[in-house]
Amino acid sequence: MTTTATQPFVASRRAALPGTLSLGLERTRAEVVTFFRERDAVVFVFAYPILMLAIFATVFGQDGTTVGPDPGIPFAQYFLPGMVATGVMLSSFQNLAVSIAVERDDGTLKRLRATPMPPAAFFLGKIGSVLVTCVIQMGLLLTAAALMFGVSLPTEPARWWTFTWVFLLGTASGAVLGVAFSSVPRSGRSASAVVIPIVLVLQFISGVFFQFNELPSWMQSVASVFPLKWLAQGMRSVFLPDWALQIEPSGSWQHGATAAILAAYLVIGLLVGVKTFRWRRRDDG
Repeated sequence: MTTTATQPFVASRRAALPGTLSLGLERTRAEVVTFFRERDAVVFVFAYPILMLAIFATVFGQDGTTVGPDPGIPFAQYFLPGMVATGVMLSSFQNLAVSIAVERDDGTLKRLRATPMPPAAFFLGKIGSVLVTCVIQMGLLLTAAALMFGVSLPTEPARWWTFTWVFLLGTASGAVLGVAFSSVPRSGRSASAVVIPIVLVLQFISGVFFQFNELPSWMQSVASVFPLKWLAQGMRSVFLPDWALQIEPSGSWQHGATAAILAAYLVIGLLVGVKTFRWRRRDDG
């Protein structure tokens, strides 16, 4: 029984307990440290977009060929938005869908759930770590594009504002979708086999590896259902010249539709994640 004399002491201890936000920040730090200890994952996440940009810029642009009508767009510049989009998807959706499935399988999530840490702090830590890795990844990719492939980066503040909101919406929606999808693989061992083929198919149909306007119309329609197409299109509006609208199937950058669809997937991911997320393996009750 708590006496009157001890009530202020108990109240002060409760007041001194860290809040969800501070725990989320601390969890972000722990997640980032853990991520950078996995050197193979670090190399893949950071190097993959740069390597793919180098391959496409070298193979398709080796004879000076450009995209679109004269004066044309250098291949490195045209494919940069797709590499930005796929980098965000790798760091958010693919990374979380696989890593959380593995943590569930090896009992890490079960042990974390047994601690006093609020579940919200755990998810804030995951999303925060994705944001940190995505920012680093984008910095490396854009630097490489400018210095190694001569891509002219935008100078207008309006374009960088577009980059910011597309990047944040894409990262947030990819992260919550990754959390939600992590419950699909039956085990941590099968997670990569389930997630990676989906990511590859989306890359091929969303204008990441090919000119989106040259894909079959039915493929463009299928891609429009998924967020990667809109993320790549939003990034094209940042890094391509205004006249590149001529080679967009819609004849517009569709910023309103991009924001609405990415926000819708953010909400869908949150709702599905709340309903389906599991802290234990299927055979663990």
